[in-house]
Amino acid sequence: MVSASFAQRATLRSQLGICAGLSALVLLALGPSAAAAPPGSDDPAQAVPGEVLVGFDKAASAGARRAALGEVRTTSSTEIATGRGAQATVELVRLSPGVSNARAIDRLWRERVVDFAEPNWIYAADAAATDTYYANGSLWGMYADTLTPANVFGSQAAEAWAAGRTGSDDVYVGVIDEGIQHTHPDLDANAWLNPYDGSDGLDNDGNGYVDDTRGWDFAGANNSVYDGGRKGNRDDHGTHVAGTIGAESNGAGVVGVNWNVTLISAKFLGTSGGTTANAIKAVDYLTDLKRRHGLNLVATNNSWGGGGYSQSLRDAIARAGAENILFIAAAGNSGVDNDTTPHYPSSYDLANVISVAAIEKTGALASFSNYGDLSVDLGAPGAGIWSTTALNGYSSYSGTSMATPHVTGAVALYASTHPGASAAQIKNAILASATPTVSLAGKTATGGRLDASAADSR
Repeated sequence: MVSASFAQRATLRSQLGICAGLSALVLLALGPSAAAAPPGSDDPAQAVPGEVLVGFDKAASAGARRAALGEVRTTSSTEIATGRGAQATVELVRLSPGVSNARAIDRLWRERVVDFAEPNWIYAADAAATDTYYANGSLWGMYADTLTPANVFGSQAAEAWAAGRTGSDDVYVGVIDEGIQHTHPDLDANAWLNPYDGSDGLDNDGNGYVDDTRGWDFAGANNSVYDGGRKGNRDDHGTHVAGTIGAESNGAGVVGVNWNVTLISAKFLGTSGGTTANAIKAVDYLTDLKRRHGLNLVATNNSWGGGGYSQSLRDAIARAGAENILFIAAAGNSGVDNDTTPHYPSSYDLANVISVAAIEKTGALASFSNYGDLSVDLGAPGAGIWSTTALNGYSSYSGTSMATPHVTGAVALYASTHPGASAAQIKNAILASATPTVSLAGKTATGGRLDASAADSR
């Protein structure tokens, strides 16, 4: 069980999350006249110019929605999500030339059928730029304190392997990121091949995506989840993340927390980063796969962040949580306190979110890592992390991007030995088994770092 002090912190974290979204909630409480666009709405480095996301009241008719949009000059609108709860429909609205995001958002908030209007925020990857790398001492993030090579601050994954716990192909993880090189020799056996939709030009399973044989590229709107250096997008970051979660143990290259797991690519980060709209599509795509086909999809890895609070993205993450899918998120690389400066999506006040800070091989909190006694859950190895990269390569990266897949891997490892465990049970096992760490005391809710073996053996 989680200690009483941790439960209290969880309650405070929930309250913090409510405060983080206070600008949107207060606007609803005070009425349309108090509405205002969030800071950064018209900054092209933070939000897509000329695009806003609009959530409509569940009772709003199609005509009422069109009338509301008629109050601002638009060129088109596209439904991207049908929600549950407060809102029924989220639409991506493209504004006419000369109409600013902030002006459109201010005007739309005044419409009674509009639950919220917000920017289409831009996200970026949270990283800086007897397998070989395991044996030569490079893969410290996988090490345990009792085995050789050893590192007490490693994830302790090696200890689980020594006990015969190496994962299962029956456990699925979604990688919401850049694409994954599914042909990489350290990933090819663990990359998902869709049995429900072949390469025949038809949407055989009716999910709206034709020939999504390896997942989907929401940035490029096609089924090519791996571009391999084409169009300036190598898909290095997504492939690196995937390798930490589930690179094969095959005597070469690197190895992941799981030797056996099934990785599904939901690519939404392209050459210019990613957007809120495409992040929502990626989350909902994976949620639908689980609901539609009964996949044992236990978590998504989210090594990215940026922009501000988004009600529509929060709702999508909540929909995933309703299907028992954990959302493991990077805490961010700005070296700031997320308790006072929230980082999204890791700061959303949802039960299925786990926020991850990065530690170095000495156990110190990485200098770049965000932290937060209330808003960040635990630390994991995130500095000098070797993993798979595109074009059959291997690279060392640092960032909370690299810490996050260690935790996602531990979640999948736990699920492999605890069939039927709920998202809440898995999250509790991960957090309750965190090893107390001096550098994380007062910096994370658990005050500790990941112990994949201890979590898996609970």
